[in-house]
Amino acid sequence: MAPPIALPETFARAVAGLRSVTCRPEIVLEEVGAPQRLAPYAFALSAGVLRDGDDEVATGRLILLHDPAGHEAWQGTLRLVTYVTAELEVDLASDPLLPGVGWTWLTDALDAQEARYRAIGGTVTQTLSTRFGELAGPPAAGDIEIRASWTPLGPDLAPHLLGWCTLLASTAGLPPPGVTALPTRRPAGAA
Repeated sequence: MAPPIALPETFARAVAGLRSVTCRPEIVLEEVGAPQRLAPYAFALSAGVLRDGDDEVATGRLILLHDPAGHEAWQGTLRLVTYVTAELEVDLASDPLLPGVGWTWLTDALDAQEARYRAIGGTVTQTLSTRFGELAGPPAAGDIEIRASWTPLGPDLAPHLLGWCTLLASTAGLPPPGVTALPTRRPAGAA
């Protein structure tokens, strides 16, 4: 049996900070395998956002990368990389302002948690899909996809994970914590 590999203190502390966070109950976090070719050390979480108990409306992945030698593009030794996707109502998904709003969801969420960062960059993609032929069925559908990365400043990554959970909640259309969404009204006679 090989002896355990000692992790760099910076990386171990960062992972411990991520593991210490509890998100709101609609967001289910799970540790998953991290890509091994992006940096010498990596840790990953996946998330599913549930609405009405079991309806998954958004998913995401947050990856922590660590290169003790540093990385010029990162401007540091740690890097957080995220991918978030959610289904949207067609009218929202077709809004030309959506990409800017989606990016603001990320930066505002990090700023609200006082998660300090630098070298942030990414993309926001909106898509509309209409089914035809053998796939015909449900009406048009829309999605948003946010891909981003940033370099955290400071050793405590808990605020970054809390900000990421806020981003997930925003993309899923969840109300702010403590606010109860009004039930959707169904027309009389609807099942």
